[in-house]
Amino acid sequence: MSVKTTFTMNESFPMNAWYATAWDVELKHELLARTVCNKKLVLYRKKDGTPVVLEDACWHRLLPLSKGSLRDDTVVCGYHGLEYNSDGRCSYMPSQETINPSACVRSYPAVQKYRFIWVWMGDPALADEAKIPDMHWNDDPEWAGDGKMIEVKCNYRLVVDNLMDLTHETFVHAGSIGDRNVAEAPFDVHYDEHTATVTRWMKGIDPPPFWKSQLNKKIKYDGRVDRWQVIKFQAPCTVNIDVGVAIADTGAPEGDRSQGVNGYVLNTMTPSTNQTCYYFWAFVRNYNLQDQSNTIELREGVSRIFAQDEDILEAQQAAINANPEREFYNLNIDAGAMWSRRITDKMVEKEQKA
Repeated sequence: MSVKTTFTMNESFPMNAWYATAWDVELKHELLARTVCNKKLVLYRKKDGTPVVLEDACWHRLLPLSKGSLRDDTVVCGYHGLEYNSDGRCSYMPSQETINPSACVRSYPAVQKYRFIWVWMGDPALADEAKIPDMHWNDDPEWAGDGKMIEVKCNYRLVVDNLMDLTHETFVHAGSIGDRNVAEAPFDVHYDEHTATVTRWMKGIDPPPFWKSQLNKKIKYDGRVDRWQVIKFQAPCTVNIDVGVAIADTGAPEGDRSQGVNGYVLNTMTPSTNQTCYYFWAFVRNYNLQDQSNTIELREGVSRIFAQDEDILEAQQAAINANPEREFYNLNIDAGAMWSRRITDKMVEKEQKA
């Protein structure tokens, strides 16, 4: 397959979607500024723990409310002292008894789930919590792990492209998780209205250093393995990757992974601006659950690997900016990314027609 296509770089995100804005531990009873879908937001956690997301601009003179302060659960503007409750309604104006009824800032639906704070940027009436992408492994007691957030200077779709085609591991991550097997193994692609899935099995191979080390934490073994990567995209910006290795010929491809180690790489990329994004990720495992040192080792190891991706993605964005008219061709390896883009394009197109 060689299909000519162009990347969509402008306003290429749907508004009617849940976007991760912070890790649960980031949000405290204090003001936090974030930009999502080109909108300035101020976030905080109420005293009862409820997350709040408001427009980050005072109704009076547009000073960012994030430069103000919190008094109980009320936001106080740092310029003239106007106060806003958690619904965004102005509750106090200095030196006057009456409050202009139009004095308010937009309040956005916000939910904490799967260790992330999610915000709905579109029509509040459509903010169904059931539409939050499934990332349950992140707080499932049968899995252990942790992650971080990276502010990447590229359009969020470039990160999706990167994750949907892991052949880049061979060249970007050689020496850790990448080897020739990833680039040479066949793969299958399936898709529906909301998801695209890429499945790759590498049978009877020597494990790369990262997976050899992890397998030996559970099973002392120095031979060949069956390795898998099942990459699932959930529109518009979540990619969960089922990864692992098992001793070769012990039934892993048929579903028996008892002779191996299994992890999930959880990724959700929130568009900040057209050319920047918040990349939330975690690596979780279903072995050595009580070993906190293993959690830290994996988190920091994956962090170093993703820093390599960050360097590549930002260089790619700069090259695209320098060649705005350049058209791109898809290869076979781009099938997962291509379907992910098409699914997201349809979401954006549907909103524009509404």
